[in-house]
Amino acid sequence: MFSGHRKIRSEIGKERTAPWLYPRLAGPGVIKMPLTTGFQRTTPNNRAEPVEIWKARKFIEENSVEELSLKKVAKAVNISANHLSEKFKQVTGVNFVEHIARIRFENASELLRNPNLRISEIAFAVGFQSLSQFNRVFKRFARKSPSQYRADVSSDEKGFFP
Repeated sequence: MFSGHRKIRSEIGKERTAPWLYPRLAGPGVIKMPLTTGFQRTTPNNRAEPVEIWKARKFIEENSVEELSLKKVAKAVNISANHLSEKFKQVTGVNFVEHIARIRFENASELLRNPNLRISEIAFAVGFQSLSQFNRVFKRFARKSPSQYRADVSSDEKGFFP
């Protein structure tokens, strides 16, 4: 791990501390989580999500920079991996792997706004295991490479970073 990981990782979580992002109780055993940027809906039909799925999403978000597996997340929320996989897809509308990729993509998108960070540093800092995996996932979501995305963003935000 290079010395800049701590700095980059501290940047990742800064925008997630807004008070309106805290969960609200929506009934017995159900927590309603406000929508996060980048996701169209928290759940299909905008229903409140079950507690175990909320806990899984929270665990994923807090640990997205680490290597995550379905089994590891299921153990953290105390349900079986098969149940988590089925319920996660049913409730969120996306599968487990796609959800993790989306969170890492969103974190990388924010960090790419800073021209002082190398793309490879960002890729590993947000949790991707290889640069090729990062490029493939980024291109799938943004429809452009990370360097093209950075060029487009920097032309829109001239003078934002020293």
